[in-house]
Amino acid sequence: MKSVIRLYARAMKRLSVDAPSPALKQFPTASVFTVAALLAFFAPAIVVTDRALILSACVVMLGATLLAGYFTRLGRVTRWALIVPGFSLLAIALLRAGTGGATSLFSALLILPVLWIASEQGRRWILVAIFGTSASIMLPYLLYWHAPETQSEWFRGVFGPLVYGVVAAIVNELSRQGRKQMWSITRLAEEREGMLRETLSFAGKLQENELSLHAAHRLTRSVLDAVTEQSVIGTDLTGLIDVWNPGAAVMLGLAADETQGKRYVFEFHDSHELEDRSRELNYPPGATVLNPGFSALVESARLGRAEVRDWTYRRHDGSELSVNVAVTPRVDEEGATIGYIFVATDVTQALEVARLKDEFVGLISHELRTPLSSILGYLELMRDDDESPLSDEQLMYLGVAERNAHRLLRLVGDLLFTAQVASGKFPLDVGTVALSDVVTAAVQSARPVATAAGIELLIELPGEPVVVRGDSVRLGQACDNLISNAVKFTPRGGTVTVALGSTAEDAIVSVRDTGMGIPASELDQLYARFFRASTATRNAVPGVGLGLTITKAIVTAHEGELDVESQEGVGTLFSMSLPLPRKSLLDAA
Repeated sequence: MKSVIRLYARAMKRLSVDAPSPALKQFPTASVFTVAALLAFFAPAIVVTDRALILSACVVMLGATLLAGYFTRLGRVTRWALIVPGFSLLAIALLRAGTGGATSLFSALLILPVLWIASEQGRRWILVAIFGTSASIMLPYLLYWHAPETQSEWFRGVFGPLVYGVVAAIVNELSRQGRKQMWSITRLAEEREGMLRETLSFAGKLQENELSLHAAHRLTRSVLDAVTEQSVIGTDLTGLIDVWNPGAAVMLGLAADETQGKRYVFEFHDSHELEDRSRELNYPPGATVLNPGFSALVESARLGRAEVRDWTYRRHDGSELSVNVAVTPRVDEEGATIGYIFVATDVTQALEVARLKDEFVGLISHELRTPLSSILGYLELMRDDDESPLSDEQLMYLGVAERNAHRLLRLVGDLLFTAQVASGKFPLDVGTVALSDVVTAAVQSARPVATAAGIELLIELPGEPVVVRGDSVRLGQACDNLISNAVKFTPRGGTVTVALGSTAEDAIVSVRDTGMGIPASELDQLYARFFRASTATRNAVPGVGLGLTITKAIVTAHEGELDVESQEGVGTLFSMSLPLPRKSLLDAA
């Protein structure tokens, strides 16, 4: 293809009215002149008046032809090549002078160099052709130093150049028009050459992109085929399945050719769960939902929010399994959504293990609560026994036992609370709560501990009251947990600042400390039960890892959010955001 373009460009460059070489332009004149000279020497009918002039004419024509060859070998266009037709005019004039002058048969040869001169670019060459022809016609008179003897000879010296001038004008105009057309053709050829190059380049890039696309497709297919523990299902905007990996085949009991283009993803979901989710979405009155079941699956992804939820899949054989499904949109090159991807993980066994663990925790906690209450009761009886008072040493031992028993009772209460949260039996006593009072009470409770630890505890309250709907006891518990954590993780001499503020939609309780901080890699695990940050274990900070789990559950139950920012060695900021009454669903309580 590239060689074709090069040949085409080379041919277009050679197409021009100026393209014939000087040698090629001289060839007709030299050829006809040679024939005329031979006739002059050997044809008896030709009148020869001066053989020396004919020989001189041949020498001049030979020189003109050699000059034409030289300019041709020069390889570039130059105006000096026009001396060649000038010498040709001189040679023809000498030939005419040697064969009768004004009556010579070879006057017509003048037209050949005139055509060369007239074809050059510019109107001035018409005048050059006229004067050159006139000089050639009048040369015999100059050679013999006599003027024309008759009016006819004078008339021939004037009228002949005029005729040749008209011919030169015609030829010059035709050449100009031809040159103009040739320039247009050349410009068009160059444009076509550029277009051909661009097309070739585009074709090459298209081929590269196609190869890259095929490679990406093979890579994607190999990745999908390698995923056997999770099902990956792709759909269009209506839910029609067009991607079905081996994991989906194993999980749901159908091969790809049985589902792609034939089944919809919501057909494998529990219909009751889809109905419940549709009711949760609470579509506005008058809204048209073509497929409520599919909309329930993809609504969050459609709005640009990532969503991971637990659903129930129905296999082809009718059995059910619990899955955790992540839904993400599929977009085209312009960013428009063209479908959705559903990545599901079988969590049936994990849920069963979690259920058994919660039951175990609840059972053990309940069984521990009763003997602990009994122990505390008997310890109180021993302290209040007036008949057999205890010694100071015995009271000290009793105090240690009471403190540890109360601590164990609080731990059991936390375990019971987390079990309630996991089982969905988390009760709330909803009412109007003044957060200023809750935050103030939590700070006052933590102040003795902070003072003993050498930590400055500050509080910042707004000038106006901040009121939310919720459970004052649970919100107080959440504030207590955040403040006690901040105090525990802050070394002596540090500061803990508790602030209450609000935005147009939320009330915000923030607790900032100047403590040891939390590694960035562990922030996403903070709310897991029994998880403790490496900084806590490394610095031997006491705790069992339930405080943040409980706090997160309380905030979530109040439809709020708990955010954390931390830098190891600098400090940590916890922000508890609670919706204000006009935005909260707790208004209906």
